[in-house]
Amino acid sequence: MSSRSEENHSSSSKIGCKTESEDKCEYGELIDDRDSQIYKTVKIGDQWWMVENLNYETANSFCYDDDASNCTKYGRLYTWVAAMDSAGTWSVNGKGCGYGTTCSPTFPVRGVCPDGWHLPSKDEWNILFNAVDSFSGAGSKLSDSGVKLRSTSGWNRSGNGTDDFSFSALPAGYWRHGEGYYSEGYRAYFWSSSEEDSYGVYSMVLYDNIDRACQEYDHKNNELSVRCVKN
Repeated sequence: MSSRSEENHSSSSKIGCKTESEDKCEYGELIDDRDSQIYKTVKIGDQWWMVENLNYETANSFCYDDDASNCTKYGRLYTWVAAMDSAGTWSVNGKGCGYGTTCSPTFPVRGVCPDGWHLPSKDEWNILFNAVDSFSGAGSKLSDSGVKLRSTSGWNRSGNGTDDFSFSALPAGYWRHGEGYYSEGYRAYFWSSSEEDSYGVYSMVLYDNIDRACQEYDHKNNELSVRCVKN
């Protein structure tokens, strides 16, 4: 990290709830009644987020490199069809949303998330970014949300974050349609419920070498991680 970035972080007027010496975050617990898995949750701003990636096994969900131990470590990777629950297993709201079609679901979209939680929209990801981004004394935005959301270990190329809000994002990588698994250790990709067009969706991406959290366009047939936000 550059000295300039370090100076920016030290002059931040927005302080996280977790440091190396103390943890003042507000935590909760989510039990997925479908498979009894337990997830830690944390309040960031006015939102409650899962601290771990979803690991609920459903059709069109996979473990990185097809290795079951990676599901334990990172959670599962889902196509957008699976993330949106396009089959309508849990809610008809996302039914029929998929590759080659456009849909207009009513937000929030539960998707593959546990009851009472939902797949975040593009706007909800932006709310998270704004909640963790720093501001200098002059009020200018420093865009260090990526650093603050990344876990403090597990990232390559000195990409570990400060995890100031206990979001604890791990570099789970993704599966690129027609090509294979990529970027474990270097990137974390998360679906949103917001379409760009019939073939692509907005996603949230964290890079090991970029301070900010990024919103990008991802192909619906790629496989990304899922973080759920509370209704």
